[in-house]
Amino acid sequence: MASPGGAALQRHAAVAVLRAAAAAGDLSRVKALHAQIIRAAHFHVVLHNNLISVYAKCGQVGLARKVFDAMPFRNAVSGNLLMSGYSSSGRHKDSLALLREADFGLNEYVLSAAVAASAHVRSYEMGRQCHGYAVKAGLAGQPYVCNAVLHMYCQCARMEDAVKVFENMSGFDAFAVNSMINGFLDRGQLDCSVRIVAGIMGEVERWDDVSYVTVLGHCASMKDLVLGGQVHAQALKRRLELNVFVGSALVDMYGKCDRANDAQGAFDVLPEKNVVSWTAVMTAYTQNELYEDALQLFLDMETEGVKPNEFTYAVALNSCAGLAALRNGNALGACALKTGHWDHLVVGNALMNMYSKSGSIEDACRVFNSMPLCDVVSWNLIITGYAHHGLAREAMEVFHYMLSVGEVPSYVTFIGVLSACAQLGLVDEGFYYLNTMMKAFGVTPGKEHYTCMVGLLCRAGRLDEAERFIVDNCIGTDAVAWRSLLSSCQIYKNYGLGHRVAEQILQLKPNDIGTYVLLSNMYAKANRWDGVVKVRKQMKERGVRKEPGVSWIQVGTDVHVFTSEDKVHPQIDQITIKLEELIDQIKAIGYVPNFAVVLHDIEDEQKEEHLMYHSEKLALVFGLIHTPTGETIRIMKNLRICDDCHVAIKLISTVTSRKIVVRDAVRFHCIEGQGIQRICRWNRDIKDRRSRNPLVIV
Repeated sequence: MASPGGAALQRHAAVAVLRAAAAAGDLSRVKALHAQIIRAAHFHVVLHNNLISVYAKCGQVGLARKVFDAMPFRNAVSGNLLMSGYSSSGRHKDSLALLREADFGLNEYVLSAAVAASAHVRSYEMGRQCHGYAVKAGLAGQPYVCNAVLHMYCQCARMEDAVKVFENMSGFDAFAVNSMINGFLDRGQLDCSVRIVAGIMGEVERWDDVSYVTVLGHCASMKDLVLGGQVHAQALKRRLELNVFVGSALVDMYGKCDRANDAQGAFDVLPEKNVVSWTAVMTAYTQNELYEDALQLFLDMETEGVKPNEFTYAVALNSCAGLAALRNGNALGACALKTGHWDHLVVGNALMNMYSKSGSIEDACRVFNSMPLCDVVSWNLIITGYAHHGLAREAMEVFHYMLSVGEVPSYVTFIGVLSACAQLGLVDEGFYYLNTMMKAFGVTPGKEHYTCMVGLLCRAGRLDEAERFIVDNCIGTDAVAWRSLLSSCQIYKNYGLGHRVAEQILQLKPNDIGTYVLLSNMYAKANRWDGVVKVRKQMKERGVRKEPGVSWIQVGTDVHVFTSEDKVHPQIDQITIKLEELIDQIKAIGYVPNFAVVLHDIEDEQKEEHLMYHSEKLALVFGLIHTPTGETIRIMKNLRICDDCHVAIKLISTVTSRKIVVRDAVRFHCIEGQGIQRICRWNRDIKDRRSRNPLVIV
């Protein structure tokens, strides 16, 4: 018979062998040793607890349970080890079931494991019972238990209970800080999160890098530059700004607070830059509309040997969208395809956005049809893309199909839908979507939706209703809504209302250039030249200058810019000769210059010459000269295209058999003359293969 000392040595040796086998992942060796223990009828709680631990770590939680059940008696460690094994395997309900049948002692570790399992399954009642037991047993003040209870309440959306636990804690560690902030952020309670962060600024010595990342993410969400600066200062004291994760969070925070230079500064000090930090600084520039800088960073990143991921490609593509840089976007799309990132949802959505904002809705449709998976952002992009290209019927068709396959529309979806209704003049349908369907989907109407409705009423000629709608829906401080009404007053020659609306806008924005221009144009159309003089005098007194009309076109890698009556472009003589030829051709098929859009008191001959040399016509002719026959011509303009140019360009499209896309200050104009086949279609058959159960609207 072995002495007690010898048995202890054997036990310790067996434990050492078990742990070595587990570390090596040698499950067969563990089972062999387990068999020896069974044959020797040797039981000791420490040895069997180690067996439970080893089986659990090897992913054999079923065998761990058999060891547990075969033990003649167990202690708290036994229960804790098996519960941890269940939790590690994602079997949190089994962990809680074990607690209910517990015949072993409960200590702070068992309780914290039980509370953690309650958090995973969002069982508030079970978690609260464990918390109550901990209070009665005097274990509620133990750090493990406190943190587990705090996290459980946050996960179960019981933030009032979480705050009570947090306030009673003797000190905050990083886990508690992170749990509280994430709990408030997940529930959109940003103001509460601010108070928590402000209250723990004196406890920063307890923060870890995750705490800093969490708090900085909160500051970014709130666009709270002051608090973000304070957190940055604390990070500097601990040299954590050199940590790539904290540094990337700083870059993101400054970017979302519209401080691109500070974001670049936080990026520059990082000793090691990974793809996350590069993507963060690119995002900062993109969010601040510094698209060219973002694309330059993309090139710099590749020069440094850092490989872009799907999020990097998405940011770069969105920068191309901001510039309407179709060629650059095509090149990036090809790179994403070559590197295997094309199939990522975020890249597909960014490609759709780029094509849509670059005037190539056909390519946006092609990407939409080819995406293996779509989310609500994908549907929103195709709906709003159609609407912005003047393809309102297609936008409505996609929206109705989106509902039929069970996709839930969002805030942005209804902006596209109401915009399409405005283009089609569907007043009753627009109000149905605003008042009934948005409510059914839990979407609260916002300023953008109300502005779309104002545009809808204005397009239908119901100007008085539009004015009442603005006042009744408390968007009277929105200059965009009033300007939409003012523009319609000019179209429908309601000059009395127009004058009143203009005064309303100028009270809100005294230096609003667009309002002065619309008011001046309204007077000019009414042949009230004294009013035009008065408006121009007011503009001069206030230092307000009308923005000159500018159009540009990309041919190859170069962008060519034109102004109205341009005399300085190096090829202006060649452009003028070609333009005069085209004007003669379109006059032969019915073109008559629209002198009504020339808002100057001059002779008709001068008006015709003025119309001929509008910047978009010059850019168009340049494109016809320098692009291959049949290629779509894409022109950008900083102001709205005039009616005369729209008619003339449509006729030029007919005589040249070219599709012409003009992006002005409002939307895209896809101009296709007679004989040009429209190929812009989304593929319903492809989407049918990915549909879910139809969603029934009551």
